[in-house]
Amino acid sequence: MSKKLKNIGVISLLTVVSRVLGLVRDQVSAAIFGTSMFNDAFVTAFSLPNLFRRLLGEGSLTAAFVPMLQQELHENGKAGAFDLLSKVVSRLLLATGALVVVAMILFNEARRIPGLEERWYLAADLAVLLFPYLAFVCVAAAFNGTLNVMQRFVEPALSPIWLNLAMILSLGGAGLHFAHTPMGEMYWLCAGVLVGGFLQMVVPAVVLVREGWRPVFDLGPSARVKEIIALMAPGLFGTAIYQINILVSRLLAFSLTVSAATMMFYANRLMELPIGVFAIAVSTVVYPLIAKHAVEGKFAAMAEDYRKGVRLILIINIPAAVGLALLSEPIVRLLFQRGQFTAGDTQSMAPLLALFAVGMPFFSVVNLTVRAFYAVKDTITPVKVAMIDFAVNVGLSLVLREWFGVIGLVLASTTAIVVQMVLLQRALGRRLPGMTLAPLWPSIVKVLAGSLVMGAVVGGGWHWLREWEAVVSIGRFAMHEADLIAAFGLIPLGMAAYAAVLWALRIDGRDELVAIVRRKLKPAK
Repeated sequence: MSKKLKNIGVISLLTVVSRVLGLVRDQVSAAIFGTSMFNDAFVTAFSLPNLFRRLLGEGSLTAAFVPMLQQELHENGKAGAFDLLSKVVSRLLLATGALVVVAMILFNEARRIPGLEERWYLAADLAVLLFPYLAFVCVAAAFNGTLNVMQRFVEPALSPIWLNLAMILSLGGAGLHFAHTPMGEMYWLCAGVLVGGFLQMVVPAVVLVREGWRPVFDLGPSARVKEIIALMAPGLFGTAIYQINILVSRLLAFSLTVSAATMMFYANRLMELPIGVFAIAVSTVVYPLIAKHAVEGKFAAMAEDYRKGVRLILIINIPAAVGLALLSEPIVRLLFQRGQFTAGDTQSMAPLLALFAVGMPFFSVVNLTVRAFYAVKDTITPVKVAMIDFAVNVGLSLVLREWFGVIGLVLASTTAIVVQMVLLQRALGRRLPGMTLAPLWPSIVKVLAGSLVMGAVVGGGWHWLREWEAVVSIGRFAMHEADLIAAFGLIPLGMAAYAAVLWALRIDGRDELVAIVRRKLKPAK
C-alpha cells in the first residue's frame, strides 16, 4: 500500500503541475481571444483530433493493450513486451497516418460548402492544421502504457506538461511578439499544439530506448496483436460513443451562440482539474494492478484494490465538487476575468462550472470502473452502457437547450454521466460479485458528512464575503479581495474542516496512513 500511495503521490504532483500549466494555457488564450469566434473555432477544431486520440490512443487501445502487455511481460519478459510494442506502434502509425491525411483533405474542402457562417469555415481551416497532432499523441499513448506496465509512472505523467508548455510559449511568447492579428496569433497557438504533440511522443520513446527497446517497423503476424484488435473493436465502438457524445455537445454549443462552446470548454476544463490531479492518478496506478490480478485469477485481490481506488477517488472528489459548485463565481472571476474575458462572461460561465461539478465524482468513478471491465477483457458491457449514455445525453440536450441554452447542455451531460456510473457499477457487480461497492458505504457516509461540514464553512463564508466590493491590484491585474479571500482563506479552511471530520470519524485507511508516516519519520538506526 505504501508503494501504491507513493506512486499515486508522484503522479498527482506531476499532474498538479500539468493542470496548473493547462490552466495558465487557458488563461492566456482567454485573455487574448476572450469568448470570440476565434476561440470558439479553436475549441471545436481541437475537439476533432482529440476525439480520435481518445479512440485510437488513450481509450480503447490503452485499455486493450495494457492487459495484453502485462500478460506478455509475465510470460516472455521484457523482450516479448518490446516486440509486442513494436508491432502495435507500427500498425498505429499506419492507421493514424492515413486518418490524418484523409481528414486534412476533407476539411480543406470545407470552404466549397456554401451558406455556412464564417466560424464554421474557420473551425474547418484550424482542423486541417491541428489533425497531425492525432498521430503524435496516439503513438505516445502506446509508449506511456508500456511505461506504466513497467511501473514507470513519472514519464507518462509528464506527457501533458510538454503540450501545455509548448502552447503557452507559442501563444503567450512568440504569438504575442510576432503576430499582429487574431488569425496570426491563432496560427502560433496551432503550432504550439503540434510541437507539444511531437514532444509527447518523443520523450517516452527515448525512455523506452534506454530501457532496452529497439524500434522496428514490424507488420508481421502476431496472435497477441490479433487479440488486442479483437478487444479493441467493441471498446473502440464504446469509446467512439463517449467521444461523439462530447463532440455532439460541443457542436450543439457551437451552434447556439458565438461564446457558448468556449464557455462550456473552460467550465469543463476546470471541472476536470481535480479529476486529473487525483482520480486519473489513482486509475493509472490501480489499473495495472487489477489487470495483473485478473491475469493471475486473483479476483478477491482485484476487488480489494478496486474498492481502495474508488474510496481514494471519492475522498478527494466529493468535497472538491462541493467546493467547486459553491465557489464557482469567485473561481471563474479570479482565474479568467482579464483581457478580453469580461464580467459578463464570468456570470455566464459560473453556473456551468457549478453544474459540471455535480457530475465530477461520478465521472471520476466511471474512469476506473470501465478499466475494471477491460481488466477482465469484457469490452462489450461498457459499450452497451455507453450507448444508453449517448441516448440520454443527446435526447436531453436537444430538449433542454431549447429551454435553458448552454446550461441545458451541461444539465444533460451531468445527468448522462450519473446514469452511466450507476449502470456500469450494477453491471460490474453482476459480472464479478466481489466487485460491488457495498463495503464502501460506511466510508461514503463519512465522506458525505465531512463534505456537508466543509460546504457549510465554505458556503457560509462566501455568503458573507460576496458583497465585499474592495479591489486589489496585483501587477497589471485588478482582483476582488473577496475572491482572493475565498481562494486562499475559505478553501484551506474548508479542507481543514473536512479533514478533521474524516479523522474524527476514523475513515478507512486512516490507521494505515498513520503507520506509513510513522515509518517515514522513524529515525534510521
